[in-house]
Amino acid sequence: MKFVKFTNLFLLLFLFACEGDNINNNNPFLPNFSFQVTINTSFPLYSPLQFPGNAVIVNEVNAGILGLVVFNSGSGIFAYDLACPNQTLSSCSTMTLQGIEVKCPCDEATYNLFTGLPSDPQLRYPLRRYRVEVAGATIRIFN
Repeated sequence: MKFVKFTNLFLLLFLFACEGDNINNNNPFLPNFSFQVTINTSFPLYSPLQFPGNAVIVNEVNAGILGLVVFNSGSGIFAYDLACPNQTLSSCSTMTLQGIEVKCPCDEATYNLFTGLPSDPQLRYPLRRYRVEVAGATIRIFN
């Protein structure tokens, strides 16, 4: 009987631990729209992404709401919007890159690029994260 309970518990934990391709972008401050941007890490502008711990800003047309920050975590490539996630869009809503964090100039909030989470646990929303596909030197970012 204990074995059956243990097996069921293990299966439940396994099912809930699996991460799918679903990215929750429910944030009332940031509009949700479809876009696609492709960058090539063999170009000098994006070559820092070939190495873990580096991030670059992507300011192409239709690259997110206010641009993107793309980060090589060492275990994968993450892409986040540069719009401050915990306030309405304004003239100071574009975050700046500071090493492995981005900072919102409006409220001085910082967000970790490894997790997308704010350094202040009082803030409700993490960074807006987008889907990423990597094929060799090409990175496709889309929503």
